[in-house]
Amino acid sequence: MGTVGPGEGHRIFVDELTRFAQEVADQRLLTVAERTGAPLRVAVSGRPGVGRRTVTRALDRAGVAVTTDTLAAEVHVHVVAEVVKPEDAGAGAALAVLNKADLTTFAAAAGPIEAARVHCGRFSELLGAPAVPMSGLLALAALEGMDPACWTALRALAADPDGLACLDRGFDGFLAARLTVPVAARRRLLAVLDLFGIALAVAALRRGAGPAGVRAVLRRVSGVDAALDRLVVAGARPRYLRVLDAVADLEALAVCDARVAAFLARDATVVARMAAALDAARADELKLGPAAPLQRAAHWQRCRRSTTNELHRACAADIARGSLRLWARRAG
Repeated sequence: MGTVGPGEGHRIFVDELTRFAQEVADQRLLTVAERTGAPLRVAVSGRPGVGRRTVTRALDRAGVAVTTDTLAAEVHVHVVAEVVKPEDAGAGAALAVLNKADLTTFAAAAGPIEAARVHCGRFSELLGAPAVPMSGLLALAALEGMDPACWTALRALAADPDGLACLDRGFDGFLAARLTVPVAARRRLLAVLDLFGIALAVAALRRGAGPAGVRAVLRRVSGVDAALDRLVVAGARPRYLRVLDAVADLEALAVCDARVAAFLARDATVVARMAAALDAARADELKLGPAAPLQRAAHWQRCRRSTTNELHRACAADIARGSLRLWARRAG
């Protein structure tokens, strides 16, 4: 098996199962594969005023399966802004998003998003979950796009000599500036991008960027991709639980179907289960052990005997079995 990236173990298992189900044309197996491979259900919470709805819309536009059913959710994201309050600390989230990072009062020459990133370690300690900075407004503008009136106003600001400098004078200064852009259009831009986003867009347009280029800048600065990457890590445990559920279903079918039993014993299936287990182990910050397959198998066999955590015991069994299979393949 080559190098497997974070979060790919589950996908490899689902791909193997889907191919097998299609080979044998068994709808029962396809149902298991579809259920196992469905997007993780993500719930987003947050106090009023922190921009929970904006973050939710941005994650939805990015392809995250956001659900309002918190009981059915497999991953919980909690949104905060500026400060952590007592009611935030008990959210029990797998990931925290420090929203409105572009408006942060944290001082830093690198810019507000980077300044917020520095403080995310403290937020993480208070919330008991990894924290990432994000500007929901910028992410949404990048992912959803802006209407023609906004683009017209931005191009007019880019063409105006005072179109960028007036943003340094704050909201009132921007609205009071003598510009060709109507005040109503400026208010609309503030609602869509805020001052920081307007400045980014105008600067990009002045550099010759088109709409796609401007949206790429907004997306890069927004922090949404870092949040999506952290969601992949946060989802490793529930994805592995899905793999375990699928294996249980397949083992039940294998009692009366030798083809399913053979699939479970395949090298590719065993190694795919190992990859999914490794993702879960990384997410729980467990020591992965030596890189060499035989030594790694011994490491995880020891872990399996010593741990009292049922999920970690399952991880250990799958990693040990997969490592031994890799060792046998190389040795033979």
